Amino acid sequence: MMMFASDLDRTLIYSNRALADFKQHTVSDLMAVERKNAQEVAFMSNRAYHLLKEIADSLLFIPVTTRTYEQYERVFIFAHSIPLKYAVTSNGATIIYNGLPLQEWRESVQKRLENECVSIQKMIEKINELPIRGTIKKVETLFFYYILEDALGIETEEHIRKIAETGGWRISIQGRKLYVMPKPVSKGEAVQFIKDREGIHTVFGAGDSILDNDFLKICDYAYVPSHGELKNEGICHSNYLYTACKGVFAGEEILHRISSAVIEKSI
Repeated sequence: MMMFASDLDRTLIYSNRALADFKQHTVSDLMAVERKNAQEVAFMSNRAYHLLKEIADSLLFIPVTTRTYEQYERVFIFAHSIPLKYAVTSNGATIIYNGLPLQEWRESVQKRLENECVSIQKMIEKINELPIRGTIKKVETLFFYYILEDALGIETEEHIRKIAETGGWRISIQGRKLYVMPKPVSKGEAVQFIKDREGIHTVFGAGDSILDNDFLKICDYAYVPSHGELKNEGICHSNYLYTACKGVFAGEEILHRISSAVIEKSI
């Protein structure tokens, strides 16, 4: 059995801001995939959407996102036209199985947080002492992130990284967002759990950020958009396959390459 585990934002789907960053907001083939407050806020190309539907019909497709479950639910194509058995949300803290959270998984993550990490409140207090211009957002009692007003200075970024490492946490910078994440909250461990549970023998993966590196490392084929944090930070593994394209076209390229690989393996 084969599986495709994929990050969403800036990998398969692209917000209005992401499209503007890549100067792709006028691409004629775009279709909305997410709504917020009745507004269309994220997109993929029509070709990418149809490729994803074909892939999801052929193997076990699992969205793997840092979004909370409520934010993930706004991506309406997963309720209407691409029904899913699993989804991984909150960066791996939650596994959704047939529409409901797996309590055994969440409880195991919570125990590790208590035993291995400085509390979220202490981490927020330490990092808030640094010169960071931005709005802080807390995700339950799991992790937090800043929506940055200005880019971090090199020294500030390094200081944040050291504070995080000392407390059993880590950081990731994605566009204007600075994520501060406890190490047990890991996409990789959630994907490994599903792989073992379902007896998967081949895993395709896609993701653009350092937080995706956790699960891309365990994939047989890992597709990485050439515009993302992993590429910019020079992080590479032997299974990494970088895209030629950037932005929404990188998402389309990834899905085309996976579709071709699935067909080849099925012959």
